[in-house]
Amino acid sequence: QVQLVESGGGLVQAGGSLTLSCAASGSIFSINTMGWYRQAPGKQRELVARITRGGSVGYADAVKGRFTISRDNAKNTVYLQMNSLKPEDTARYYCNVVPFAVNYWGKGTLVTVSS
Repeated sequence: QVQLVESGGGLVQAGGSLTLSCAASGSIFSINTMGWYRQAPGKQRELVARITRGGSVGYADAVKGRFTISRDNAKNTVYLQMNSLKPEDTARYYCNVVPFAVNYWGKGTLVTVSS
């Protein structure tokens, strides 16, 4: 059974930093590109960062230069280091494969950035 468990969210002031973690079951982690998605209130869920098994990365323009995605294949974990956070980064953050699989969504982790 596939399971993705996100953690690390919280309340932070603008300009601050947070690191999110996603623990994934090995069956998907070992073969897939992993990504971090976010959904802000009233908006559609969007892909903000992705990383292949080999370590190639890509970012949405809104987070480029501020967020860094990484993965530890031995621990089946993917991370999202978020720096210089802005109020518009406030959202629930999820990890999933890329492209996403509907039945893989976890509960996500809430990030709130105060101004």
